[in-house]
Amino acid sequence: MRWTTHFAGSISLATHLRSLVRVCARESSLDTGKKLHATIIVSGLVSFPDYFLRNALLHLYATCGHSSYARRVFDEIPQFHKDSVDWTTLIGCFARHGLPQTALNFFVEMRRKGVPADEVTMICVTNACARLGDVRLGMQGHADLMKTGLEINVKGCNAVMDMYVKCGLLGEARRVFEEMKEHSVVSWTVILEGAVKWEGVESGRVVFDRMPEKNEVAWTIMVVGYAENGFSREAFLLLSKMFSDCGVELNHVTLCSLLSACSQSGDVSLGRWVHVYAIKTMGRSTHIMVNTSLIGMYAKCGRINTALTVFKHMPKRNVVAWNALLGGLAMHGRGKAVVDMFPLMAEETKPDSLTFMSLLSACSHSGLVEQGRLYFQDLESVYGIRPEVEHYACMVDLLGRAGHLEEAEALVRKMPVPPNEVVLGSLLGSCCMYGKLHLGEQIMQELVKMNPLNTEYHILLSNMYALAGNEGEASSIRQFLKKRGVRKAPGISSIYVDAQIHHFSAGDKSHPQTADIYKKLDDMIRRLRLAGYVPNTAAQVLYGCSAKDDYPEDLEEAEQVLFTHSEKLALCLGLLRTRSGSPLYIFKNLRICHDCHSAIKIASVVYKREIIVRDRFRFHSFKHGSCSCSDYW
Repeated sequence: MRWTTHFAGSISLATHLRSLVRVCARESSLDTGKKLHATIIVSGLVSFPDYFLRNALLHLYATCGHSSYARRVFDEIPQFHKDSVDWTTLIGCFARHGLPQTALNFFVEMRRKGVPADEVTMICVTNACARLGDVRLGMQGHADLMKTGLEINVKGCNAVMDMYVKCGLLGEARRVFEEMKEHSVVSWTVILEGAVKWEGVESGRVVFDRMPEKNEVAWTIMVVGYAENGFSREAFLLLSKMFSDCGVELNHVTLCSLLSACSQSGDVSLGRWVHVYAIKTMGRSTHIMVNTSLIGMYAKCGRINTALTVFKHMPKRNVVAWNALLGGLAMHGRGKAVVDMFPLMAEETKPDSLTFMSLLSACSHSGLVEQGRLYFQDLESVYGIRPEVEHYACMVDLLGRAGHLEEAEALVRKMPVPPNEVVLGSLLGSCCMYGKLHLGEQIMQELVKMNPLNTEYHILLSNMYALAGNEGEASSIRQFLKKRGVRKAPGISSIYVDAQIHHFSAGDKSHPQTADIYKKLDDMIRRLRLAGYVPNTAAQVLYGCSAKDDYPEDLEEAEQVLFTHSEKLALCLGLLRTRSGSPLYIFKNLRICHDCHSAIKIASVVYKREIIVRDRFRFHSFKHGSCSCSDYW
């Protein structure tokens, strides 16, 4: 009788605790849920044969995104008591929280054990395929959904469309959309996202205008699309319409998305608007993610001092905020500032692997070899961080830039993991810089095996042959690329004038102000020559920068090609359309060439301007005839 009473009491307690755990899951109260879990263990109910209690704990940890705890609870449930709901809960957790491959592996194991998959399972699997970009398995999931009759289910169709969009198959997504009997706002939003991503903002705007109902996500996708592509005016107009039509406030996620778009395009005007909006709506308690995004935006738009100001006024800073600042300083060539700030960071928060990538990158771009060696040595021994391939890439770049190619090669050969394209590509670039032809040929062979379609390696080796005087081999490589129809990626430079972005390629004559730009160009070249500028025709061979991808032998023709590089055309428009003495910001998709670097240094003196150029790898701040990189890049 006493045992029966005790058993009944245990059932009552287990039922009560299970209800409380479910409440925690609904409210995503992980800390309270953990305390309840501890109570369950202390009460001895962890071994009680009420498996629904463990099911509730599994759901709690999965809902809160704690995948390791969810896996542990899942493993504690006896095999005969695991149903499709348990498997689906864990698969969904992995798919949503950064472990899509693990989710697919569990799905395969689930099917191998004969556990039936329901429609919710297949939606989770399709989401995992979307995150991985695995269209083959995603199509299998689509087929399974159709077998279950889920082709008429809106949620299932949305998941399938999202998978196709993430995999770049917008046509397939549209086909599913057209076959649906009804559409939700999510259905429209998925198609909108795909149209903006794969077809451009104009196509996206057609979808956007057709939407019968627009949520905040749809508005954000469209505004971000305009911002990423440099259409500042359109972005501002749409934001204004968003407030008037929806009357909603932007949350921190939306603000971070906008700032990320500004970082990509270099549009500081929209970024400043977001900054003001965040202060007005959030005050001093601006979300830490927003502040961190502001630091990244200002740094990537060339306003590193403003990024420092935002950082200094943050009421609370974490390792992500510190990394954003250190990474921005490194990009701007302020290696000494990064080295000086690191001890302050270590006092405030624990550095992580990204911190050391910023540190090593800063040392690399500033020639701080000894400091870089020390950080790399301390990475695991002092900070307990195992070096990743990215750290090795930074270290190889650091040593290679400084001319320590033997040490760089030795480091590559003793890496615990196989070197990737970034590591070997960095070493090849250093070989080109220092004329190490034999080593360059060896590295080239390894790179071609990794990725035979990457033309940058062939161009670098061709440049090395040309600089070594072996024009025959250089010409042979160029002819090989030409026969395969392979061309060097065109250099594009952009500049914002009056909140509008202007793009230029080498020799570009498509701009409405082309006549004025080329007239200004002639005048600028004349003034630069008088100030000591000598066209660096060697750069014509070194970077293969001809507008027609030729290698002109005539000196005058070679110089003319140099004069019409995209950076110089963008600079001329800036000189024409901005007030005298104001700074100019130019953004380029490739590495700035030596000739443009020399010309812009002199231009900063002639026109008394600060000229900031963001190229593919870093910033160059030209002022009073010198560059922030100290000609070390």
